[in-house]
Amino acid sequence: MTALLDGLAVNPAAPADLLLRLLEPEYESAWYALASRRASFPAEVTAAIVGHPHPRVRGALARNPFVDPEVRGLLVDDSDWMVRGRLAARPDRTRPVRPLPDRVIDRMLTTYDDDELQELIFSRQISFRFQLSCIRHRLPSVRLMAMNVWAFLSADERAALLKDPHPQVRASVESMLETDDAEAMERRLGPLPARRNHGTGLILVNYRLSRTVVDWLLSDTHPDNPWVLAHNYSTPPDVVAGLVAHPDPEVRLEIARRGDLAPGLVKLLGRDLDPSVRTAISLRPELSEDERAAIDYAVDTDQDFGPYEHHAHPAPDPAVSAAYARSRHPLLRRRAARDPALPPALVELLAGDDDLGVRVLLAHNHPAPPPELLLRSYLEHQGGFRDLLLEHARFPVAGLGVRFADAETPGERRLAVLDPQLAPGTADRLTRDPDAAIRAEAARHPRLPAERLLALLADEELGRHAAANPALPVTVMRGLL
Repeated sequence: MTALLDGLAVNPAAPADLLLRLLEPEYESAWYALASRRASFPAEVTAAIVGHPHPRVRGALARNPFVDPEVRGLLVDDSDWMVRGRLAARPDRTRPVRPLPDRVIDRMLTTYDDDELQELIFSRQISFRFQLSCIRHRLPSVRLMAMNVWAFLSADERAALLKDPHPQVRASVESMLETDDAEAMERRLGPLPARRNHGTGLILVNYRLSRTVVDWLLSDTHPDNPWVLAHNYSTPPDVVAGLVAHPDPEVRLEIARRGDLAPGLVKLLGRDLDPSVRTAISLRPELSEDERAAIDYAVDTDQDFGPYEHHAHPAPDPAVSAAYARSRHPLLRRRAARDPALPPALVELLAGDDDLGVRVLLAHNHPAPPPELLLRSYLEHQGGFRDLLLEHARFPVAGLGVRFADAETPGERRLAVLDPQLAPGTADRLTRDPDAAIRAEAARHPRLPAERLLALLADEELGRHAAANPALPVTVMRGLL
């Protein structure tokens, strides 16, 4: 009976009064499924969950990855620390996270304790746009968040923070400025040779290095030193040039990624023995298309090309995306394909690209990909985010039953049960498919013959899925209670 109630809890056709009954203590076993697995609720059910006396119900809604973030945000002032912590944490790591509304973020930043805020900051639920706006917040504790986007602040914004009325904000700005001060870096390191730990490692990798420290790193035998010098933005050109022939390809790769690389070193690393180094060089912005094409770079197609959490990053430059979309280099076209603001003409261009990664990234990241691209990407790419394509509102479901019900692979047969006009006999047959996932989805299909649907309620494996079928008569749903 527990499995049937779980299925009933997620049934999209279940009436509001039935869902409200499932929130009663008698049906406690269905609480989690109801609050955490549905994508939407009738208004009265939402209110009942948000006001439910048991924090397990409210906590389940807080972690629901399917529901609109606005609904999750209704729990922002919950009285239970566990519920607030679950709202602050990322809902589901198997799906791209969506940002919480600005007003909810603001409320959390101004009322939550340090542990809850740590969860929030690492959850990626705060939009990049909101972080930029923190410099104008009324509370100094929130203005401090501007340090997280320091590199994207204008000179005037930095100057304003340096004159902030609160001493803690001014002190944080001064600490940020010290990262570009070689003398301050030396003071932080202390007497050389410095004791190596996480703190000193952070300084050496990210702060401006004085020549004294550079010479010490060159003479010291620590195995990480060559990589540190290759990575640090302030390493002098003569030292960078001396590392180009380093035997560790990871060191040469860091050099290839530097923005200040001399043209002669670019040419030299473009002929490097390691393909990752050559590929990094081929992506440098100063190269022409012909210069890129002359490099023997590598293009990996065995990747999980998936959705990008755009809200957590600066918006791409439209001109750069347009140039990348027309590039002959597939890795640059992949960068363009991730831009959700790509105009229709470039979407059409990249939808027919000969690179798998370009097509799949476009399918996952653009809000209006061509429907045929969604289907093609699902069929051609077996990556970890493949199933998310099926949830796209533009996925072409018409006629899939006829095309794929008898396909050889389970991944293709699964497409058949997406067809809203699937033949009832085919739906019945697919409830006996060798693949468990297809059997489950066929049991949920609204075109499943009524007698088969009712019979499956008694099936140990598929009863839960039959109870979730929207074609189940409401009288039967009530009978399950």
